[in-house]
Parts: sequence; C-alpha cells; structure tokens
Amino acid sequence: MSITELLDARARRPEAIAEAAERRTRRPLLGESGRMMIVAADHPARGALAAGGDPLAMGNRADLLERLCTALQRPGVDGVLGTADVLEDLLLLGALEGKVVIGSMNRGGLAGSAFELDDRFTGHRAEDIERMRFDAGKLLMRLDLSDPGSLNTMQGAAEAINELAARGLTAMVEPFLSHRADGKVRNDLSAEAVARSITIASGLGGTSAYTWLKVPVVDELDEIGPALESTTLPTVLLGGEVPDDPEATQERWHKALQLPNVRGLVVGRSLLYPHDGDVAGAVDAAVGLL
Repeated sequence: MSITELLDARARRPEAIAEAAERRTRRPLLGESGRMMIVAADHPARGALAAGGDPLAMGNRADLLERLCTALQRPGVDGVLGTADVLEDLLLLGALEGKVVIGSMNRGGLAGSAFELDDRFTGHRAEDIERMRFDAGKLLMRLDLSDPGSLNTMQGAAEAINELAARGLTAMVEPFLSHRADGKVRNDLSAEAVARSITIASGLGGTSAYTWLKVPVVDELDEIGPALESTTLPTVLLGGEVPDDPEATQERWHKALQLPNVRGLVVGRSLLYPHDGDVAGAVDAAVGLL
C-alpha cells in the first residue's frame, strides 16, 4: 500500500486497521539469538518533533514512515515501538509482518509543559494492546522527588503493569529520576540515579514476571555495570537524542550489552535521523553491536 492508498483507506475504510491487525503474522518477543533490536517512534505524540538539529524533523509523517519502513526491512531489526497512530499506519503499509510490536501507553506529559511530570496514561491501554494483537506496552516513568505529580505517574505505571501482566503481556518500563532546571525537565544519568530508578521500577505492580526495563546508558563508562546490575529483570538500552559522537555512543552500548541481563537496544531518532542521512547504515551499525 502506498501513502496515497493509506490516506484513502483511513478516510473510507477505518475497519481496515483492525483487519490488518487480525491477519498480521506474529513472532516471539525474543528470537533464537536472545537479542532484540527495536526501532522507537513514539516521540511525536508527546510533541517532541526535533531530531538532529531540525525542530520539526519528525513532523512530516510520510517521511517518518518511509524511514521506519527502511529500518524495519534491515536484517536483524526485530520490531517497532510507537503510539497507535504510527503503528496503525505501519499496519496498513504491511510493515509489521513478523515483527515485535510495542504500544506506547502514557503520553500525557507533553514536552515542555507545566504538567510534564504528571504523565497520565493517554495512549494505548492494556486492552487495546491485547485487541490489536501487539506484543507489549511501553511506559515512561520520570520521577521528580520534589514534584507531587510524579506520584500519579508512578501509580499509573503500577496499574498498567498489573493490567498487562493479567493478559500475559510484557510491560516495558523506562524509569528516570528527573528534576527541573531552567524550566526544563532533565534526567539524571549518573550511575547512582539510574540504579535507584531501576530498583524503584523493578518493584512496581503485583508481579514482575512480565516486566522488562528500558534504561539509559549512564554517563560514567566505568559505572555501566554497577548501575545495570541493580536488577535481574530483562533490560534493553534506550538510544536517546541524535548523538554528536556516534562512535562514543556505540562504545557505551557495546560495553553495556556485555551484561547478562541486557537483551538489546531500543533506539529511535539516532537511527531514523542520523547526521549523514543514511538510515540503513545507522541501523546496520547498531545491529552489528548485538
């Protein structure tokens, strides 16, 4: 299906999305290698459109979908993480066959808003992920110990974990200890803060049987091990912003990937919007680390 046909299907046959979801070929969360490479594209629903110095890079949906389809076609790419609108576009394009699909759940903490840390669950619900035959739900949990709104996010995260687990679905939790500086939310990437956020997230909900963690690689290269050894839960590394020094970023990923509970990478903008524009090359380099 072309972009033009996608637009026509959305206008004339909204039921085509459910039909595509029903016939989609599924696969296990982890393949034979025991590793996972997921491309992330859940940023636009939070109003975060910037990538690589372009403030509206992710604002062109046709361009974003083209980049996602390129990434998903590369060998070694296991799946995608996105909000309902993005995943449904990819379903209509036939790009999710045999892929892991992770639905993004809480998008209420809009980038730059006064309520950014009161991150309500306004995206996928557990029942939606089950109905669409997706494989997991992702939730962001930024905690500012001085902001009462963080408790709402924490409670919502625990409820989402319980609801997913009751359906046998994986919850992928992305925890941070955060604070405001100059009016902006900043995540603390020190080894101590990352370890504390991991232990808080690991204890959420009535069971951790279906909980995975999506965590940043800490600033201190020598402290990657101690920070990520604070849990036994399966863990994937997040990509973050488009890096100024891709080689240094890949070195940190490579070191962290040696830890036994680290199962792979979930990377978005740095693969979809690399400085040289070569999406396939950026994806292949990341897959090579696995």
